[in-house]
Amino acid sequence: MKIALAQIDPTVADFKGNTARILQNVREAERRGADLVIFPELCVCGYPTGDFVEKPSFVKLAGEAAAEIAREATAGKSIAVICGTLVPSPAGSGKRVSNAAVLMQKGEITFTQRKMLLPFYDVFDEQRYFAPADHQEVVKIGNELVALTICEDAWNDKGYWKQRLYKIDPVEEQVRQGATLILNISSSPFWQGKREQRAEMLAAAARHHKLPILMVNQTGGNDSLIFDGTSLALNARGEVIAQGRSFAEDLVMVDTAAGTGDIHRTAESDDAATYAALVMGTRDYVRKCGFKQVLIAVSGGVDSALVAAIAVDALGKENVIGVGMPSPYSSEGSIHDSRALASNLGIKYETIPIDGIFSQFTEALGPLFAGRAPDVTEENIQSRIRGMLLMALSNKLGALVLTTGNKSEMAVGYCTLYGDMVGALAVIGDLVKTRVYALSRYVNREREVIPRATLEKPPSAELRPGQLDTDSLPPYSVLDPLVEAYVERYMPMQAIADQQGLELPLVQKIVKLIEQSEYKRQQAAPVLKVTAKSFGTGRRFPIAVKVQV
Repeated sequence: MKIALAQIDPTVADFKGNTARILQNVREAERRGADLVIFPELCVCGYPTGDFVEKPSFVKLAGEAAAEIAREATAGKSIAVICGTLVPSPAGSGKRVSNAAVLMQKGEITFTQRKMLLPFYDVFDEQRYFAPADHQEVVKIGNELVALTICEDAWNDKGYWKQRLYKIDPVEEQVRQGATLILNISSSPFWQGKREQRAEMLAAAARHHKLPILMVNQTGGNDSLIFDGTSLALNARGEVIAQGRSFAEDLVMVDTAAGTGDIHRTAESDDAATYAALVMGTRDYVRKCGFKQVLIAVSGGVDSALVAAIAVDALGKENVIGVGMPSPYSSEGSIHDSRALASNLGIKYETIPIDGIFSQFTEALGPLFAGRAPDVTEENIQSRIRGMLLMALSNKLGALVLTTGNKSEMAVGYCTLYGDMVGALAVIGDLVKTRVYALSRYVNREREVIPRATLEKPPSAELRPGQLDTDSLPPYSVLDPLVEAYVERYMPMQAIADQQGLELPLVQKIVKLIEQSEYKRQQAAPVLKVTAKSFGTGRRFPIAVKVQV
């Protein structure tokens, strides 16, 4: 059988647009001689759906769109289509809908398989929304008995996982029913190392069951989540016979009889994959929210430089506006570096000095601050002036503000609420500072985009004379591994100290900063997720707690 893997970029609730995208891919697959074309999980309505599934109108529109796709794509034709969509749940299940894969043939939906394993960890919340399947069945398509699975249903192979999350394995149940081919439709989010893990897991399952596995994965960005695509087809020996591109829509042809298929290029290095993910996540966030242009506070530092480079690759230089807002403490070098970056990127660059505004603020507050020495208050005033100016420009120009804070700063609260944290999207909020430098060097791999001086000078917020980040924090080479261990892996403080050769009081100090900064993070812009544990919906902690150190 000739099967097309159609990895598409759907938008949540865009039934008209998603339907058109699906039908376009069906026509192209048919032109290439496909007998069957398969699409990602919940592609008809978009994923993740969130509380939209609680709206009867949303569920109704999903059903109508699926019926339209079946009719338009397969009526009077030999091609068959598999789509991910919502279907009403069985009576008495307690949930309104199920996450399902539907087989479309001869203008109708002829088979429905509900998802059995509903993930409820990290960013996944499917037990909140969906009723699980109580059994699995195989379905005859052409000459194949197909085990039709949905994302997590294929992620519980006992031969691969040392500790399984579920007692049952839907694939094993279907193989016992005589399946000759395993199909998996997925919306599997990206993070560093995920593509490799997914490929290894599917290869292990193929070898275990001695059956070919074809997996189609969603691509594109939806809010904080980024989906890489990288659809795969493996033979019964676990060898890759077809592969989709990473971070792009693609249509991949697979011939199951010949055991051959299209092999399309993917981002190979970790830096290349992470950068491509951030570019796509930024592009889709801005586009799907209905905007074209973005504003970035360009300070001469490495964080804003990297965000600007990502934005240009995502949206085009004509849609990126850099704004320099020098204060009395901004160095000439930083002002020069900001202009050089804008020139290298070819973006529009505007300058709004804040010296006079800052003086007016301090003068107005002078009587109330009398007798109190200058401190972080005056530093934060500068940051908040910049935030206010950015938001004024955003309102006037209809452009989204991209925040430039990194994960290290967000972790320890080295950022200002309503100041440098203002904006619609935290593009690099899941990159610790050392990763920011690594990706900046990746940006400069062919030519100098980010000025060399930006990469070489010591990091500084430049909010007081001679200020350096190391005045308040350990060097990032020390801080970042500590943040990763505590935030991403939940390691105990003593274990971190022992593993990294640090004094326990230093670890306790940083952990206290992390815990005390939760209130800031819960007011922050959405963070594009590129690590296994980012700040956002996948990491949920209360704000009002007694910090344990």
